[in-house]
Amino acid sequence: MDAKVISKAKLPSRYVTVGPARAPHRSYLYAMGLSAAEIAQPLVGVASCWNEAAPCNISLMRQAQVVKKGVAAANGTPREFCTITVTDGIAMGHQGMKSSLVSREVIADSVELTMRGHCYDALVGLAGCDKSLPGMMMAMVRLNVPSVFIYGGSILPGSYRGRQITVQDVFEAVGQHSVGTIGDAELLEIEQAACPSAGSCGAQFTANTMATVAEAIGLALPYSCGAPAPYEMRDRFNFASGEKVMELIAKNIRPRDIVTRKALENAATVVSATGGSTNAALHLPAIAHEAGIKFDLFDVAAIFEKTPYIADLKPGGKYVAKDMFEAGGIPLLMKTLLDHGYLHGDCLTVTGRTLAENMEHVAWNDSQDVVRPANRPITSTGGVVGLRGNLAPEGAIVKVAGMSELKFSGPARCFDSEEECFEAVTQRNYQEGEVLVIRYEGPRGGPGMREMLSTTAALYGQGMGGKVALITDGRFSGATRGFCIGHVGPEAAVGGPIGLIKDGDMISIDAVNGTIEVALSDAELAARAKDWKARETDYQSGAIWKYAQTVGSARDGAVTHPGAARETHCYADI
Repeated sequence: MDAKVISKAKLPSRYVTVGPARAPHRSYLYAMGLSAAEIAQPLVGVASCWNEAAPCNISLMRQAQVVKKGVAAANGTPREFCTITVTDGIAMGHQGMKSSLVSREVIADSVELTMRGHCYDALVGLAGCDKSLPGMMMAMVRLNVPSVFIYGGSILPGSYRGRQITVQDVFEAVGQHSVGTIGDAELLEIEQAACPSAGSCGAQFTANTMATVAEAIGLALPYSCGAPAPYEMRDRFNFASGEKVMELIAKNIRPRDIVTRKALENAATVVSATGGSTNAALHLPAIAHEAGIKFDLFDVAAIFEKTPYIADLKPGGKYVAKDMFEAGGIPLLMKTLLDHGYLHGDCLTVTGRTLAENMEHVAWNDSQDVVRPANRPITSTGGVVGLRGNLAPEGAIVKVAGMSELKFSGPARCFDSEEECFEAVTQRNYQEGEVLVIRYEGPRGGPGMREMLSTTAALYGQGMGGKVALITDGRFSGATRGFCIGHVGPEAAVGGPIGLIKDGDMISIDAVNGTIEVALSDAELAARAKDWKARETDYQSGAIWKYAQTVGSARDGAVTHPGAARETHCYADI
């Protein structure tokens, strides 16, 4: 696609590159080595979440250079910039995790501000860690300029004494170590083997779940989200993405043409079919919000309820993302779902073709068992289930992939922070059959809605994964397994029922019928609510305080602004 024929009459960059009044602006571009011809071309933001915090992000800057070559080859002018990332594996299990979900909003906001401030015409976004994927996609939909999403790719699996391991095994090894099952030397051996390359956590945790979403929702090129980070073939996808965004400018295909309600339903379908992270139930409503589409936790759960679980991926299954890519990639998964009526084939994608057209030449691979045919699933209902009841009027979510028992009842043992519960678990100060309740960890009450992988992994490492349940108004990692219910709403900080229960109250969880109940009458809950008092957090200034002032409920994606429904202008049309 020859960008030289693209008029700037309606592109944002006309405000900084066209006409005598913009001579000062153009002088800055000349200072960076651009030619007059390059300044006259569309300006494409190439946004990267590169940093040295974790392997998830370390390859993104190199990959961005290839994207820029693709943009330039199609006669566009790439302008690279970086935004932040908070890496959950590093932030997990301490106060740093309060920054994680907040970072999703900061990523979206900072990409928006950079694009607005410099009047870029299109966006190619590269992301690796959990919150950077939805954050980047949120920015694309919010700005609504032609955009292509690129996932940096997954890490290769580690090898430990003849078996594949991931960082999940390291977290669970901490629990094994706490009860003396393994010693210091073995723990060290596991931690040094688990993460052997660049890339995001290798199983179907949040990063790979949202990468699967990116292809299914239509914002990423087919196959591009499956190739592991170390594979040199990623450069083909990066170069092609740079070229493709120029074609999208010429055709004026924008994210909101792609991210429709049907596309969001497709995204929820692949989450459930892969036994993906419960965090998708937070991120899909947030992406929908940027498009002005009402698509909340219950809409996501309705898709989960009717979707078969077909991809045998860790943490509930056997395989990692690399294995699925080599079996046929995300298109293999989508092809069987489409063939059996679980996906909307008429959704537009960044290829300029529909999802069904993209899948036309995808052949089923009979020689693999990573992905089952959708008519012969692992289980007939999805790997993730929505719950509702008097303990969670605004809903809750649980991953059931790999679980055999889908019902649990027991007395509550309540903790008002993750640290309190983790300490009790570490000291074995809990009983088999209890329901551990971690509250005041929601979006507002945390603040920041922390993940609880350290606690759940410790329980699993102690051999108690199926013998206790855990519920929280916070979140769980995509690596969490066992009977762990997150996103309980309303959260404790706003007077939700989870903040009213006491030790010994009987809680019943039924993932078959989708219910979560505490054995208390409405009258008793109302009486307790009269005595309840709001708590102050220990974050009374700074970015996390600011987030707490505006964040909404988990049901609607924990968003912090009114969204496209309240828009009076769209950046793409300035």
